[in-house]
Amino acid sequence: QVQLVESGGGLVQPGGSLRLSCAASGSVFSINPMGWYRQAPGNQRELVATIASRGRINYADSVKGRFTISRDNAKNTVYLQMNSLKPEDTAVYYCNADTPRAAYWGQGTQVTVSS
Repeated sequence: QVQLVESGGGLVQPGGSLRLSCAASGSVFSINPMGWYRQAPGNQRELVATIASRGRINYADSVKGRFTISRDNAKNTVYLQMNSLKPEDTAVYYCNADTPRAAYWGQGTQVTVSS
């Protein structure tokens, strides 16, 4: 079992920045990769970024150059630095941890980009 606790969402103006954090606990040794997904109202959940334990990173085209994912293996935490935020980035952001047995999800954190 893996537990994920997210933090860092909120309301920000267009062009602003936020940093999301996701701390994993439990069977963390089996996690690979970790990442972030988001879901806007009326839309399907979509990938934002993932990072593997050895550092391989994958970004959605819509966030390349604006978002940065990083991982602190010692703290079992993954971060998502979001810069130059746009209204279309508004969504609930979910942390994800994949293991050979199952995929785990955090409770979600709301990010709202609005003036």
